[in-house]
Amino acid sequence: MTPRRKRAAWIIGALIALALVTFFVVNAFRQNLVFFYTPTQIAAGEAPQGRAFRIGGMVVDKSLVRAADGVTIRFDVTDTDKVIPVQYRGILPDLFKEGKGVVAEGRWENGVFTASEVLAKHDENYMPPEAQDAVNQAHQKAAAKKEQQ
Repeated sequence: MTPRRKRAAWIIGALIALALVTFFVVNAFRQNLVFFYTPTQIAAGEAPQGRAFRIGGMVVDKSLVRAADGVTIRFDVTDTDKVIPVQYRGILPDLFKEGKGVVAEGRWENGVFTASEVLAKHDENYMPPEAQDAVNQAHQKAAAKKEQQ
């Protein structure tokens, strides 16, 4: 083999190896990526079925129900437009309260969001931009409905 062909073979081999590494990295990233959805988006069917994602909003007042086993908790999350029931099995964060913001990660199954992790926001003035946009849009829709009546 001539030196020119050897160099070409090495370059082609390196490009194939780089393409394989890139494919595996992008594939792993895509599988571990968790998207955020609002209750309105979930109710509209935009959330994935059988795949983990995050839901964010406010915990509805007086919706917190603890099961007899002491570990299973049910509560509702809203963006002021739609309400989604959430079920969680575990210990809730200390800052979790009704009427406060929450982000939960889990799966949408049979009309209930089954959370594997619940995060309570630490500052009552902060809300994730996606959740704030959803709340603002819900307020605008409610105001438009009110004007039409």
